Amino acid sequence: MAPSTMLRMVPLPRFAGEDVTLMARASPKPFPLAPRAARRIWLNAQRLDRRAPFGAGAEATRAAIEHLGYVQIDTINVIERSHHHILFTRIPDYRREHLRQAQSVDKSVFEYWTHALSYVPTRDLRFFLPDMIRRRRAPGSWFRRVKQEDLRKVLSRIRKEGPLSIRDIDDDVLVEKDHAWASRKPSKRALQLAFYSGALTISERNGMVKTYELMERHFGWSRRPKPASERQVLEYLLDRALRAQGVISLDSVCHLDAPRKPGIRRLIEARVRQGRLAPIAIDGAGKVEHWAEPATIETAIEPNGAIAHILSPFDPLIIQRKRLKLFFDYDHRFEAYAPKEKRVFGYFALPTLIDDEIVAIIDLKTDRQKQALLIQKWTWTGKGSPGSHKALIESELDRFERFQLAT
Repeated sequence: MAPSTMLRMVPLPRFAGEDVTLMARASPKPFPLAPRAARRIWLNAQRLDRRAPFGAGAEATRAAIEHLGYVQIDTINVIERSHHHILFTRIPDYRREHLRQAQSVDKSVFEYWTHALSYVPTRDLRFFLPDMIRRRRAPGSWFRRVKQEDLRKVLSRIRKEGPLSIRDIDDDVLVEKDHAWASRKPSKRALQLAFYSGALTISERNGMVKTYELMERHFGWSRRPKPASERQVLEYLLDRALRAQGVISLDSVCHLDAPRKPGIRRLIEARVRQGRLAPIAIDGAGKVEHWAEPATIETAIEPNGAIAHILSPFDPLIIQRKRLKLFFDYDHRFEAYAPKEKRVFGYFALPTLIDDEIVAIIDLKTDRQKQALLIQKWTWTGKGSPGSHKALIESELDRFERFQLAT
């Protein structure tokens, strides 16, 4: 929106029965946006408002991760692990081997830390190289016990023998654990340090067992890409959030990355002055500021029919709890680590989305011996009701069960 003293009409996303046309000024006064309009924009950005938004087959996995920016990895396997679940939600014919194809064969995705360990597009790798360099210079307290001789040993062995996992190392002198998640094998933490500092990459996964390879050899580089500057990293993070969230806040761009907030704020303010971003006021947001690209709030988003999604608690739509509450008026409780007597929804409760409403929370467990998906608990929430939603959810549960039990 170019600077001007004139008023002009800006059509916001249209919803049945709503008049959402508003007057936009060149001043930074925020555009008012109802939570329902905001969540429609977010669902559209997350590609949860349509079936098969990324196509089919192995290529859809690359496309989905490139659009979302990352897919979080988690170890809990009471049902299918989160990275496969998130991709299945957006790719109806997704199969686990599609992710292996992208990571180990096509090498179009790789693993690294975002706000958690995640699959990330290889096209974005240079934006992660600065963090790898920082890890090399200042490994952090977790790696304080790593001895240089252990680091040299694992790197030398991979260089000579090729990719390996911690299971391939059987000559470690075992030590006492210093943390519940630690290993008695010193080589495990040495492999992790080499991974986080960019000497190694994860070339393959079998379940949660990681195979490590020299980064240059895995990607076939003759020369390592040039690391992005900090300014370029900030631009990347902001653009990634705008693409996958539609309407952003400082917290949503910098989820668990508070040190980058001042730089992101300056970048947002510059784009507002340039007319590339518009401030947004969402009802109920209080002092939390939001922004969107003008094209986003000028695009009509129409309902696409009733679509049901059983969402992972690590899905990008769910993981930022305060944002979820504001947009959907839904408080998600992750109770896997809560004592059984304090659980409300269940050990691994999954929010269930129909159209633009979270209508149920279903605690599921896969019984692999009996080849069945078990419903531990079903809780209706919001506008959810058996008469309106149960049949559609049960149909999606049938599809989800077939995916869970596929070999």
